[in-house]
Amino acid sequence: MEDVTDNPLKKKICRLLQDGMVEEVNTLLAGRDVFSLAGANLRSANLQGLHANGIDFSNAYFRSANLKGLDMRSCTLEGASLHGAKIAGTYFPEELMPDEILLSVSHGTRLRYR
Repeated sequence: MEDVTDNPLKKKICRLLQDGMVEEVNTLLAGRDVFSLAGANLRSANLQGLHANGIDFSNAYFRSANLKGLDMRSCTLEGASLHGAKIAGTYFPEELMPDEILLSVSHGTRLRYR
């Protein structure tokens, strides 16, 4: 798992997301095609309203996070854990099977692409 604290911008974005400051994160990421939050600890974060296009969330930890309504179709979620996350209305990458998502939400398994 990558340590997000090695990059000051990643560290700032993780802190802002933990504090529910999604609009500030959207401003910081505006104009970027991709951004890596690989390995980020986003436990209990409220990500509603995040413009998540192109974010690499591989190996991220979303325990009890609020992902409601996010469009994560262009995100990388390989190895992420969604245990207890709120996912109503969330779009996931087409490569993730619904049973894989449900296993992760209910048991905390890491997401695997097919």
